[in-house]
Amino acid sequence: MADVAKAAGVSPMTVSRAFKRDSSVSDATRAAILQAAETLGYVFDSTASNLRSQRSDFVAVTVPSINNANFAETVRGLSEGLRARDLQILLGYTDYDMEEEERLIEQFLRRRPEAIVVTGGRHTDRARRMLENAAIPVVETWDLPEDPIGHVVGFSNADAVRGMVDHFVRRGLTRLAFIGGDAQRDTRGTDRRRGFIRAMQDHGLEAHRLIDAGAPPISMAEGAMAMGLLLARFPDTQAVICVSDLSAFGALTECQRRAVPVPERIEIAGFGDYDVGAVCVPALSTINPFPRQIGSRTAELILSLLDAPQPPRVIEITPELILRGSSA
Repeated sequence: MADVAKAAGVSPMTVSRAFKRDSSVSDATRAAILQAAETLGYVFDSTASNLRSQRSDFVAVTVPSINNANFAETVRGLSEGLRARDLQILLGYTDYDMEEEERLIEQFLRRRPEAIVVTGGRHTDRARRMLENAAIPVVETWDLPEDPIGHVVGFSNADAVRGMVDHFVRRGLTRLAFIGGDAQRDTRGTDRRRGFIRAMQDHGLEAHRLIDAGAPPISMAEGAMAMGLLLARFPDTQAVICVSDLSAFGALTECQRRAVPVPERIEIAGFGDYDVGAVCVPALSTINPFPRQIGSRTAELILSLLDAPQPPRVIEITPELILRGSSA
């Protein structure tokens, strides 16, 4: 800062004020300081300022996967929305592990974020206690938990899959299957599986055609393997709902390898509205959970909460059923 001050012909205190947008610094002086900083490659260290103001200027976010297009879109929508207030995101990757989420939450809270956003509504007991006592806005996303910690921006994964089951049954299909993953790790996938079972039971149908595909996130290869198991165990299955579009794409390719026509012989649906589902042949029927909207609505909520505390809010997103060539 002393080097910048010397280059701009001002005091170090004026440099500090210029970077904090203090109104006592003229536009001409600020421009000279910023030009000197640019020339010297100087980056303002806000640590001391943040200690005085008790602001960190970042929002902590946990996501279960960093290579999942849906969660990437949520982070994108959140980041774009927070940019208006110069807030940055500190991202934590849980790998669908609630113990890892607990560790990340503790680390984040030590740095005193402005708010914390977590994916899902199920946590370890200790993680929940930490979030309840955080004294900052807490937003649970991608879920509609029965007992929210604070604020919620999400949807019912079970109800979303129920809509797809209803669609198939209305068309006279009764022998339906579900391809999912590890029910202990992927809580949202578990909810989709539960929604499938309950919807089938409500229609008076058996819901025993359940194929596990491995630990989340389920890959295309695991989806293909699961489809092979399904065709071997339940060859008369009329339609299958997959926990994600990636597993559905794998199931589709396995049918093509086996010369099983889709949708004439078996219909396939996924979840997530990934790009691959729109361009494969046939294109995949799916459920669009509007992941970017989840992020943008979360950002709007956080900004309003930073302006003034509010009672807990639940912002419900309504997923959309998208029917394409993989289902008749």
